[in-house]
Amino acid sequence: MGLKEWIAEPAADQLSAKRTRAAWLREAAARLTTPLLPDDYLHLVNPLWSARELRGRIVEVRAETATSATIVIKPGWGFDFDYEPGQYIGIGLHVDGRWHWRSYSLTSPPGREGKRISIAVKAMPEGFLSSHLVNGVPSGTIVRLAAPTGNFALPDPPPSKVLFVTAGSGITPIMSMLRTMARRGAASDIVHVHSAPVADDVMFADELATLGTRLPGFRSHVQLTRSQGKLDPAAITELVPDWRERRVWACGPLALLDELEAYWTNAGLAGSLHLERFAVSRADTSGQGGTVTFAKSGKTVTIDGATTLLEAGEGAGALLPFGCRMGICQTCVVPITSGHAIDLRSGKQHAEGERVQTCISSAAGDCTLDA
Repeated sequence: MGLKEWIAEPAADQLSAKRTRAAWLREAAARLTTPLLPDDYLHLVNPLWSARELRGRIVEVRAETATSATIVIKPGWGFDFDYEPGQYIGIGLHVDGRWHWRSYSLTSPPGREGKRISIAVKAMPEGFLSSHLVNGVPSGTIVRLAAPTGNFALPDPPPSKVLFVTAGSGITPIMSMLRTMARRGAASDIVHVHSAPVADDVMFADELATLGTRLPGFRSHVQLTRSQGKLDPAAITELVPDWRERRVWACGPLALLDELEAYWTNAGLAGSLHLERFAVSRADTSGQGGTVTFAKSGKTVTIDGATTLLEAGEGAGALLPFGCRMGICQTCVVPITSGHAIDLRSGKQHAEGERVQTCISSAAGDCTLDA
């Protein structure tokens, strides 16, 4: 293996399940250079080289609509380009003195061609990091990355008949799937039904309009809800008469996904429907909240019933594990050592001795976490 390949190979334990000879050599180098680590020297040569974490450099911010943008990133040492189309990554950005993390779907197809990845971000009124990425982050900014993950993925080869249903920024993981199918020359029969309030809000509008030239089996319908009405299962099944024969991938607002899930389940086709939920559907948590103590870090913060334990810990400076931030991957689970927490999706309470997903749970009175 040459030097170039050795540098590009995942090095840290959390980045690769394989303990290669190179990994052992790097670990030995870390011991020999303590208290300075190899990263301290590598960073002087190239800020994207790190044996401890994934890093990337933003190389382009390209507007998609007035409130959304594609962020093109050049990953550094150790990034695995063999992800599955539809998966997401975590991205950490240093703003106002601390790191802010969020998860975004990859919009680029997998593969090392160009050695770039992309995400698409829609600025939300309450979204600090999304607004910063769309409106304020300059090219050249160094970011931290979490490895691609997620079960909302397109198989290879894809099914012969596919239906994609998206709304708003829910189109982002589907773009990775469509671009992958176009690159691989997929022969599938593909229908994509997308909705947005008005034409100016349609992300990737130009690409969708011409995608059929690269993907002959592709057909697209864009529903402008302010003039054409709401997109719901009845409208979709009318637009796609053979919907029962298709494997379906859907991503968008929670209300739409819940309706699709109920409709497909009632039709006995739940197994053909794949959903990606971007947000936590929160139960009624009025009167909840409390003081949260993070035992290992010694941090304490008082929160309301709408703030997650993960958000509380990050705001207080406690180091908590996290992954998808949507209640899917189970990476953020920690034990409760005293008190109670509440699941914001179901309203279920968790007590002392139980483990809780911090990204979708809040305090139900005062509580202490083993974190």
